[in-house]
Amino acid sequence: MMHKIYHGEVSPQDIARDLIAAFNRGEYIAQEIESSESIAVQVATRQYQNSGGSTAITIALTRIDDGVAVQLGQQAWLGVAASLGQTVFAALRNPFSLLYRLDDVAQDIESLQLTDEIWRVIDQTAATHQASQELSEKLRRIVCPFCSSANLVGESNCVACGAPLGEVQPTTCLKCGFVVRVTESRCPNCGTILPK
Repeated sequence: MMHKIYHGEVSPQDIARDLIAAFNRGEYIAQEIESSESIAVQVATRQYQNSGGSTAITIALTRIDDGVAVQLGQQAWLGVAASLGQTVFAALRNPFSLLYRLDDVAQDIESLQLTDEIWRVIDQTAATHQASQELSEKLRRIVCPFCSSANLVGESNCVACGAPLGEVQPTTCLKCGFVVRVTESRCPNCGTILPK
């Protein structure tokens, strides 16, 4: 599963709406399942599609403080693999049968790229709403552990009491956008090694 966090003025509803608009067409169907805390969008091949194997993937969208957490589930590959296997088997028996399965091959290749297309739509929606994986302006304040005064992120010392603020400075993981402390060497969300 892949997780990303987008900070800013984007909501789960914005992303769900754009995913449904992008994928509820052609050979795919997209549907939204809403609960009290999050929204799930499932993108799948239509039940009686014209070509290719079947696949499905679920995207969980959760509202977090000043942003949205996005989690993609594992894509169901069995139908696509079976369709590609059938194409290979038919081509081995009769190479000319490949001509009759070109639509199936094209649809299977599109299905293999579904995860990348979903991330493209999500990234585009976030950019439209001026959201990114960097800390938002709202989260660019830290509290001094000694006097509880608000300070801008990046200040080396508290503006009120002068105490050092190096240990409480947040940043974000460059891969998933998770807010991490300067003292952490790995992202607790995705495990990426953080630069020093």
